[in-house]
Amino acid sequence: PFHLYSMRQAIEEGFILDVLENYTTLKSYWRLLKKIEDDPRYDRQKAEYLLRTFVDLHPHAIREKVAIAVDHFARHVASEIGGRAKAMIVTRSRLHAVRTKRVLDETLKEKGHAWKALVAFSGTVHDRGADYTESGMNSGTYGRRIGERQTASEFARPEARFLVVANKFQTGFDQPLLHTMYVDRKLGGVNAVQTLSRLNRTHPGKTGALVLDFANEAEEIRKAFEPYYETTLLSEGTDPNLLYEVEGRLRGFGVFSDDDVEAVARLHFGSGTQARLYAALAPARERFGLLGREEASDFRRELRHFVRLYAFLSQILPFADSGLEKLYAFARRLYPLLPGEADELPREIQQNADMESFRIQRTSRGRIGLERQGESLDPMGSKPGGGPGAPEFERLSEIIEALNQRFGLDLGERHRPALEQLTRALDRDAGLGASARVNTRENVRLSFDPRVENGIQEIVETNFDLYKRITEDPAFGKALKDFLFDDYMRRHRRAEELVKLPESKTLEFKSTLRWNLKEDRKDDRRITHAVLKTIAAFLNTDGGDLLIGVADDGRPLGLDADRLESDDRFLRHLTQVVRNALGIPASTLIDPVTQIVQDKTVCLVSCRRSREGVYLRWKGTEKSPEGDFFVRSGPGTVRLTPDETAAYLAARSA
Repeated sequence: PFHLYSMRQAIEEGFILDVLENYTTLKSYWRLLKKIEDDPRYDRQKAEYLLRTFVDLHPHAIREKVAIAVDHFARHVASEIGGRAKAMIVTRSRLHAVRTKRVLDETLKEKGHAWKALVAFSGTVHDRGADYTESGMNSGTYGRRIGERQTASEFARPEARFLVVANKFQTGFDQPLLHTMYVDRKLGGVNAVQTLSRLNRTHPGKTGALVLDFANEAEEIRKAFEPYYETTLLSEGTDPNLLYEVEGRLRGFGVFSDDDVEAVARLHFGSGTQARLYAALAPARERFGLLGREEASDFRRELRHFVRLYAFLSQILPFADSGLEKLYAFARRLYPLLPGEADELPREIQQNADMESFRIQRTSRGRIGLERQGESLDPMGSKPGGGPGAPEFERLSEIIEALNQRFGLDLGERHRPALEQLTRALDRDAGLGASARVNTRENVRLSFDPRVENGIQEIVETNFDLYKRITEDPAFGKALKDFLFDDYMRRHRRAEELVKLPESKTLEFKSTLRWNLKEDRKDDRRITHAVLKTIAAFLNTDGGDLLIGVADDGRPLGLDADRLESDDRFLRHLTQVVRNALGIPASTLIDPVTQIVQDKTVCLVSCRRSREGVYLRWKGTEKSPEGDFFVRSGPGTVRLTPDETAAYLAARSA
């Protein structure tokens, strides 16, 4: 038993393993030959990307890496943990995973090994005229039906020694017998930490972990771990029992009961709909509304602190108390639904605090290497800290620059703290955040406008110059609010919630980017044109969200049908066709990202409203010399005639 136990102690005393202790990197060297006499010119960056993809997917390259992995496993790993050690092969895409699994099966058979390999990836992969699924490939290996949900349990079998993964099982997967990882994809930031941490579980007879990395340099991995590993260097340690202290204080408010927690947990871990979850949380929300201002503020912060503390500790300590997990699920669901609170800092502190310098100081504190020496961080305590962490502000510079160009101003760094204060106030508003996740853009705007007006009133004492400009120049004020709204929506929209909404003036679903599903062929003249029409219409009207890889009824289909091999390739292709068809200025007004919805990867394209008219020219489909002009009308897209376009643009700029 232990009382205080830091993460550093956990590694040093063997509670968890140091996954960086035995890390070997391998680098691929290759040469390509030109097969034609001509020497055509190509965009260098694009050509290098395509050639590297060609090399990575080449059968010889995959076979060489698999051969190294199997040989290394046989020589150094198979006998570990009493002969039960297992390995994971981390690939860079679902197509890589399929080809690696096939070569791995062949190699194991050729070398006479009785070991079995499993694969984990989402959806269906089309490769060389055949379709592959996780269930189908695993069932073929074992000669019996293995569903996707059975992959983890099947990997626990003695004969299953390899697991090939593409995104799935790189986070939240707990298999103590996992001893070695063969990495064949770029890892960075928290993704590197989460992926490699699959190896840190202890088991009787497991003395360490091994990593063979084909894709990353050792220095890159060190830099990736650096910001996260520092939190393990605690000055005194974090006591897991603090969770119970926070739980006790939460229950003292009388906002929720055991029955409330149980009801939400059953829905959360079962198949409860969002509507049923909201209904189960309604009693707690009502009781919260009866609290006084101070009590409400205290409860909100205690609840958030419990969520953060449990999420932190559960990464390193296995809790046997299922009640904590249920309360964690309940708290995570309840917190975003609680009404927001005003800034609680006294007025004089608001006037004197330099928000930017404070944020920089906090960010730089404790940024130390993986060595033991250096500044320690304070342990997590049972008392909640301040408000939510600082949101991303990289777009504030773009907002300032855009406003300067449009209005001929000289806004600069002296205005940035006030804009950050305004953005923080919006991000702290849990009610607004919940609205942004589940409502259409036009409905969110109804909630956003009064909130941003309140925020503007708060900056009157910190930056009167900016406040005066916003309130006295309606055009400037509207432009700033539009920028802030677009930035807020970009950071808070979630595809998993949008698919539950019907299509509207600011929301549309497209099954694919370029593939004609009915005729099963690439049809970018019609299919891509339909996507570009929607984007152009959003830019010309009020902005909007386009989901690609989603059927008209909101059912996630994924991006596999477009056969673009990887998420990165898909995003590059989308950006390029938008640039070609709508122009470079228009391409800067879209923010495409991939997100997971029901185990399917979809693309969420957030479109901002364009100040200038956007015309579509695509493969001779346009009916006007300068291009076609589209706008949104209800849940549909319509093309305007040249006369209608001129009248529309004149009315919009008036």
